[in-house]
Amino acid sequence: MSDEAKECRLAANDLFKRGLISMALDKYTECIDLLIKNLTSAQQGDNNSGSINNDIACCYANRSLANMKLEMYGSALTDASKAIEYDPTYIKGYYRRAAAYMALGKHKLALDDLRKIAATAENDKFVHSKIKACEKIIHQIRFEKAISVDSRNSRPLAYTIDCDSLAVEGSYRGPHLDESGKVTLDFIHELINHYKEQKILHKKYALKILCNVYDLFAKSPTLIDLTVPSDGKITICGDIHGQFYDLLHIFELNGLPSETNPYLFNGDVVDRGSWSIECILLLLSFKLLYPNHFYITRGNHEAHSINQIYGFQGECRVKYSQTMYELFTEVFQVLPLAYCINERVLVMHGGLFSSDDVTLDDIRKIDRNRQPPDEGLMCELLWSDPMPQDGRAMSKRGIAIQFGPDVTEKFCQRNNLDYIIRSHEAKTLGYERAHNNRCITIFSAPNYCDSMGNDGAFIRLSGSDLSNPEFVQFQASPHPDLKPMAYANPVML
Repeated sequence: MSDEAKECRLAANDLFKRGLISMALDKYTECIDLLIKNLTSAQQGDNNSGSINNDIACCYANRSLANMKLEMYGSALTDASKAIEYDPTYIKGYYRRAAAYMALGKHKLALDDLRKIAATAENDKFVHSKIKACEKIIHQIRFEKAISVDSRNSRPLAYTIDCDSLAVEGSYRGPHLDESGKVTLDFIHELINHYKEQKILHKKYALKILCNVYDLFAKSPTLIDLTVPSDGKITICGDIHGQFYDLLHIFELNGLPSETNPYLFNGDVVDRGSWSIECILLLLSFKLLYPNHFYITRGNHEAHSINQIYGFQGECRVKYSQTMYELFTEVFQVLPLAYCINERVLVMHGGLFSSDDVTLDDIRKIDRNRQPPDEGLMCELLWSDPMPQDGRAMSKRGIAIQFGPDVTEKFCQRNNLDYIIRSHEAKTLGYERAHNNRCITIFSAPNYCDSMGNDGAFIRLSGSDLSNPEFVQFQASPHPDLKPMAYANPVML
């Protein structure tokens, strides 16, 4: 490796360690380009190029990990495959590719790569534990398919669970719903304090909240039209990802939700952070207390295939039960997919579409009460991302699309919108204006996963001046000593 390439790789590794992942990714790209030039020179000079191939493989594997951190799983998969192409004996390349396959739900392909590693490292207990975890997921998926029934032919759990028959033990010292089983403001204050003490809400009340809120969401349309009066406002938050103490900080900065202080949380409330239960149950409680002034969008992480991997299912099982998780899954399936504010601003979690013909009525007609498909309008609403250049491209995530300024402009013109607000991507400042201010990203999980170093942000929108959103930035709050992904599936590498 040349001195220039060596310095470049060291700089990339340092940026990665400091949590500057996007900058590290660019530096790894620079290093790969330098190494490929070195390789070409070595081949022309008839020198041994084996060590350079290994160096290139190493950089591709490192860039694959950086892409994983940025949730660009499609790019992570491509880089891992490149690492293997340059050095088929490079074990870390297979690890990285297996992780990317798992993130994309391609469990059998991940298992194939893990078994290739095991074939060369028979006594590696780590890889054998990953193989067992991967096999368990595959068996679970087969079992679920074997026993699955069309949800339209079966009564939802929310309508069959008898919450009132559950006893509350005398030793329980947490918050109680009122005598009629309803959420009150006193209950919410007690719940926040209870959660600050790292205690769990009694399962009777958790089940009651889920059953009641299921019915509320199930009666809502897929796209909800919101009216913010000229003398009113609404606060829009992006991804929370189980970062409960940062969620509380938002309420400290902006006040608790109320009829005069409405909120919209734009998806990805759960997964990755290790207090997802606390986040979602608190937000659902606010929805029950203020049904016409508190709103939640479905994100790509409100999905079973993702919750299996990134921690929410595991957290539910530890804190409650598999039945509780299944009830959460039902609730996630009836969350609205989009909101339109004063007929001028569309809010969705991911982004726009692979066709220019999509209208708001098309979104309204989406059958959302299901697990997200791998393509189509629902998939793109949950997964798509903006890009700086015009046109459309395959997503670096490996699902849905990237869309350019021209796509946003046409969509807004076709639907008489001023701009769109979406979330889905960590941003250094907590927000980003793009596409001539027609596409705004808002992200509310500061120092994402305790490693990204980003600010969080939320938007204040005034009904009298929607054209001038106010961005409020904030930094991460201290939290108890529990790492992100504490409940994630152990197959995540």
